[in-house]
Amino acid sequence: MAVALRGTSFKLPGQIGEPYHGKVGDVYTIQHEAGELLAVVRTDRISAFDVVLPEPVPFKGQVLNQMSAELLAATQTTAPNWLIESPDPNVSVGFKARPFKVEMITRGFLLGTSWRGYKAGMRNLCGNQLPDGMVEFQSFGTPLLTPTTKVDAGHDENIAPDQIVENGLATSGEYEEMSHLALSLFAEGQAKAGERGLVLADTKYEFGRLATGQIVVIDEVHTPDSSRYFTLDQYKAYLDGQTTERPEQLSKEFVREWLVSQGFSGEEGQEPPRMSEEFREQISTRYIDLYQRMLGRSFEAADESSEATQLSRIRENTVSCLGKLTLS
Repeated sequence: MAVALRGTSFKLPGQIGEPYHGKVGDVYTIQHEAGELLAVVRTDRISAFDVVLPEPVPFKGQVLNQMSAELLAATQTTAPNWLIESPDPNVSVGFKARPFKVEMITRGFLLGTSWRGYKAGMRNLCGNQLPDGMVEFQSFGTPLLTPTTKVDAGHDENIAPDQIVENGLATSGEYEEMSHLALSLFAEGQAKAGERGLVLADTKYEFGRLATGQIVVIDEVHTPDSSRYFTLDQYKAYLDGQTTERPEQLSKEFVREWLVSQGFSGEEGQEPPRMSEEFREQISTRYIDLYQRMLGRSFEAADESSEATQLSRIRENTVSCLGKLTLS
C-alpha cells in the first residue's frame, strides 16, 4: 500500500504562529508582501461525523487539492474565491479571509444526514418544510439550502437562516450573498457533473470576507470530501425501478455508511472502528475514480515512496511559491 501523508509541521518563511491542524488540512498563516496569506496542506487524513478516523487514505489529499484547485479556477467568474496558486499536488496558497462560522450546505436530493433525519421523523430541515412520503435519493426539484454552524470541535448543527442573523453569524445581506453564490456554484457543479455522466447530489461551501471586504469562497469545492456523487446511469435505473441496487457512492458517503453499519455515528464516547488496508485502498480507488471522471484525465500520483520524501517535496514547493509570488 502506498505511503500516506498523516500531517506536517513546517516552519515556513513569514509564518505567523503554529500551523492549525484541521480534520484534513494543515493551515499555515503567512505574512507576505502580497498580504496575509494561507498555505494549506491537504493531508491523507480522513474524517467522518466530525471525527478524524485512525488511519489515513493514500492519495486522498492530492485528489482533494488538485480537484478543488482546478474547479475553483473554473468557477472564479461564478463565485470569487481565495485561491492564488497550487504549487504542489497537496498544497494550495491563497488569501486569508475572515471565515463565516456557517457552512452553506446545498442539497439537490434527500440523502445522507437529511435522509437519516427524515426517516427519524424530521420534516423541517433548516426552515425548509418537507412533505411526507419522500424516499431516499428523491430529488427536491429545486435545490435547498440547509446551513449548519461551523465549530472548531464537536458536531456542526443545523441552523435556520433567521437564526444565523439572530446569532450574529452573518447579517441578512451577507447571508443573501452567500446563498446566491452557493446556489450559482451548485448549478454549475451539477451541470459539469451531468456532462461527465455523474450526479452532484449535495455539497457544502464555506465563505469568508477578505481584507478588501469582498466575500469569497474559501476551502474547497465539489470534492469527494465536501460533496456526494453517484453515476447518472445507476441513479436513473434505480429511480425507474429497473434495479433495487442503490447508486454507488463515489464520495465519502460510502465511508459514513460503512461506519454506521459498524455501529459508529460519532456520538460522544464512541470509538471509530479501524479500517482494513483493503477498505482504505477501496476508498482511495473511489476518490481517484471521481477525480478522473470529473476532470476528464488520468490521475498521476505524486512521489509517495516515503513520508520523508513527501514532506521534503511539499515544503520545497511551498517555499519556492512564496518566494516567487508577486501580485499586482
